[in-house]
Amino acid sequence: MPLDALLDSHDGLGLADLIRRGEIAAPELLEAVIARIEARDHQVNAVVHRLFDQARKDLGGGTPGGPFAGLPFLLKDLYTFRRGMPCGNGSRWFADYVSPFDDAMVARWRAAGLVTVGKSSTSEFGLNVSTETLQHGATRNPWNPAYSAGGSSGGAAAAVAAGMLPLAHASDGGGSIRIPASCCGLFGLKPSRGRNLTSDAWAGLTAFHAVSRTVRDSAALLDAVCGPPVDHPYSLPKPEQPFLSALDGKAPRLRIAWTTKTPDWVPLHPECRAAVERAAAIAEELGHEVVEAGPAIDYQALGQAMVVIVAANMADALAPGNLLRPKGATRADVEVMTWAFAERGAKIAAVQYLRAQRTIRLIGDRLHAFLADYDILMTPTMAQPPMKLGALDTNSDDFDGFNSAVQPYVAFTQMFNMSGQPAASLPLHWTEEGLPIGVQIAAPLGEEARLFSLAGQFEEACPWFDRRPPV
Repeated sequence: MPLDALLDSHDGLGLADLIRRGEIAAPELLEAVIARIEARDHQVNAVVHRLFDQARKDLGGGTPGGPFAGLPFLLKDLYTFRRGMPCGNGSRWFADYVSPFDDAMVARWRAAGLVTVGKSSTSEFGLNVSTETLQHGATRNPWNPAYSAGGSSGGAAAAVAAGMLPLAHASDGGGSIRIPASCCGLFGLKPSRGRNLTSDAWAGLTAFHAVSRTVRDSAALLDAVCGPPVDHPYSLPKPEQPFLSALDGKAPRLRIAWTTKTPDWVPLHPECRAAVERAAAIAEELGHEVVEAGPAIDYQALGQAMVVIVAANMADALAPGNLLRPKGATRADVEVMTWAFAERGAKIAAVQYLRAQRTIRLIGDRLHAFLADYDILMTPTMAQPPMKLGALDTNSDDFDGFNSAVQPYVAFTQMFNMSGQPAASLPLHWTEEGLPIGVQIAAPLGEEARLFSLAGQFEEACPWFDRRPPV
């Protein structure tokens, strides 16, 4: 079978297995992926740094080991550092930045056998849930180029959805894995806080993982890289059984709560409601106990705490003395909204920051208590379908208006960044116009295996692998 056809018919583990068995060569697969990037990226604008020669060099010494031996991979261009490679953070301010050091997570992905072929687009410093920047332009949704691929991991999702490669790195501080997965019809898991090298930035809200076509690719990747150092501020031990094993054998019967309740000021689109209602019905057909119920969350306090934490972190990132750009940024270096966040953050007192952290913990406590009574909470991933490009303008100076406009896309996602619980978006619904709608499932802290098991059942009941966009 031609390599081009193998890319369409196999996921990441499948391709790596072909490499191990000698049925294809890793350098040949790399060239096939490069050819796809060159042929397709002009339609979606997902790959902002092409690192083809470095990838060829990495394979020059032989095919690496690991579960993804020799598989091409994209790194999100946001705080992912490999010595000698660019890290632009979606910003003009970092346009010429080349990393002088190696990042621990990048080292783990390399040890898993993944070969970095490029870096994918992100919103500037991950602040926007749509990937549109002054530095790189808009990343377009492969299902309809007038729409956004989501953010901040929009490039990763657009590249995988467009069939350039089977999985790509993504990160999530308020929904930035799950939102692009929902927009682009992919599986996207945010792991538990402490499951891997969770960043301490944004008060521990951020997590690293991937978007993928299959559930098993996501599970195998988490198996390969999970487990932080013992001295890390957030730490969960490796599970006794591999996450991949959750997809084998008989799945347990789960008690699933589902809700479509949004904050009073956030409208819910009928298609997003329909997606969850259909998923709940399928879960019941699969033998699970399904109950309509949801946690009582103070969404206003949640949103205020999020603004305080993100703004304070942006003030630190742009101020003189920061670790990456010690001279600091000027207003002209960054987008209007990025500077507005930093200005807001510079005025935040220590006591406000501490209270925001306390709010996060209290919301986390509420979610932990709710999921003590249920195995899974199911919601829409977003309260609205994918947004049109230009709907979220980071070059407007309307700070409160921007944050209000973002709410329909983060209303269901950011609470799980606060609780640290694992959550995933599943591609279970499409609108009549052909746009994907994700359904989110969340589990108690440390229970990724439960999510993988349920996601695998949905994947079998509602196959999505062969559903491809027109790009």
